[in-house]
Amino acid sequence: MRYRLTFITGVAVGYVLGTRAGRERYEQLRKAAQRVARNPAVRNTAEATALSGRKAASKAFDTVSSRVGDRLPDSMASRVRSLREDRAPEDDDWGTSNT
Repeated sequence: MRYRLTFITGVAVGYVLGTRAGRERYEQLRKAAQRVARNPAVRNTAEATALSGRKAASKAFDTVSSRVGDRLPDSMASRVRSLREDRAPEDDDWGTSNT
């Protein structure tokens, strides 16, 4: 899915940059992109993806810091400890909406 979205984005950007259709066609494309961005289904999917990404990053952070933390130089180990202590709780509702 990520590659398909990247491809579509690349095609759209290439078309906008390479077209000779002018400002009118650019405005049509911009308005269509704004409609898609405002769509509640798209917004909810983006928020759910961001939430799962944060969870995966948190899990990876825990795994890497627990396995490598003892072998790091003292300066890096103290930084890892401070990041662990400053981390937000996992059940926060940052970025979620009621749409």
